[in-house]
Amino acid sequence: MANKELTVDKSLLKEALAAALAKGGDFADIFVENKRTTSVSLEDARIERVQSGVDNGAGVRAIQGGTTAYAYTNDLSREGLVAAAETVAQAARGGRGQRSIDLGNLTPHLEFKVERRPDEVDVAEKTGAVQAADRAARAVDRERIRQVMVGYGDVIQEVVIANSDGVYVEDERIRTRVVVQVVAAQGALMQTGLETSGGAAGFELLSLEKPAEMADKAARRAVSMLEAGPAPAGRMPVVMAGEAGGTMIHEACGHGLEADLVLKGLSVYGEKMGAEVASPAITVIDDATLPGRYGSYRFDDEGTPAEPVVLIEKGRLKDFLFDHFSAQKQRRRSNGHGRRESYQHKPITRMANTYIDRGDMDPDKIIRETGHGLLVRKMGGGQVNTTTGDFMFEVAEGYLIKDGQRGPLVRGATLTGNGPDVLKQVTMVGNDLGFGTGTCGKDGQGVPVGDAQPTMAIREMVVGGVTGASGSPRIRRL
Repeated sequence: MANKELTVDKSLLKEALAAALAKGGDFADIFVENKRTTSVSLEDARIERVQSGVDNGAGVRAIQGGTTAYAYTNDLSREGLVAAAETVAQAARGGRGQRSIDLGNLTPHLEFKVERRPDEVDVAEKTGAVQAADRAARAVDRERIRQVMVGYGDVIQEVVIANSDGVYVEDERIRTRVVVQVVAAQGALMQTGLETSGGAAGFELLSLEKPAEMADKAARRAVSMLEAGPAPAGRMPVVMAGEAGGTMIHEACGHGLEADLVLKGLSVYGEKMGAEVASPAITVIDDATLPGRYGSYRFDDEGTPAEPVVLIEKGRLKDFLFDHFSAQKQRRRSNGHGRRESYQHKPITRMANTYIDRGDMDPDKIIRETGHGLLVRKMGGGQVNTTTGDFMFEVAEGYLIKDGQRGPLVRGATLTGNGPDVLKQVTMVGNDLGFGTGTCGKDGQGVPVGDAQPTMAIREMVVGGVTGASGSPRIRRL
């Protein structure tokens, strides 16, 4: 761990854990964090902010039965940690109580290579990349490009995690992210192009996905959408391109597979273990071990080693995502999905990199065999009800499919449906896989995630657009 800035004595952690269990409790853990961040933001062709900061602190948790007590402090002295532990002990009465704790080291079972540590890159190089993106976007159409916003950020997070079961982990997480948003306007019409990249990687990410190229792509999309015709409305076949990313699988399916929501009765998948919940062509996996992906990690925020989890296998529900608390309730082990935004937050069940596994069909053949419908190349924002699986998403870039070929670009399309129902209607799955990145919000916490899907043909979905728009394909009942 280069440039290590976080050091916590094991004897102090053992003392704090014992204090957390002094009045009872079945389990206690401590999460100690040192997080260094840098961000650069550009708007209106000028650098608006260059910020850097350091945040240190620790969170202490005690669990007794179905009750969790949590306290945090930015005082990492003996007095500060023990005081936080004594606070949670007041709420953790009964249970196993204080016992001998022996902390053994867990070593990483995988490594994420970082070629250029962000803390070794000059700020001038970071601001230069952001400014290059601005210039590239504006060069696409100097008259109609009205606004360009570019953001760069990196995080170096050192953590120490210990618990009363004897787990002790030291880890370093490095992530880098770039976001480019371009607004184009023509008369009263405005359209937006958005491109993001991110990974469990260092500054080398900007060589693999150049901000200037991202900006050019976002600007061309925004300008093209100004000239697009209105999307037709109705029920029709939909092809989701791999490059659309896995927004739908994350939102409409992934949250419903998080065990805490299942246990609360807030998941449409709650009583369906082993049942057919998707087409036999669909396999859904969550894998935090993927090299370089934005949602990847070696250990989760409870010190559990990351592992791939097959959630849906050939259409049948096989597993859920578990953290320690939800796993304990099911009398099973965690599969490494206890995550938190920072030491100020208790861990909860969260996705990492959630994706539909690739199939064996050529993506172009899927479009040909679909014949008529809507091709979605880029997803926008949306909303989902995890209890029912119902969702509505905007289409940021979509095309009509005519006679088995990609047709004209359309704007204003939305997709409405139900996650499990849509997954059952997948008829063809491509051999490609396109990833997206984002920050997933849940219970007031945000964590970095990845999602992905191959090109998929969906028999029919409700497409919102303009009723009676020219080029509306023939449709069938959903």
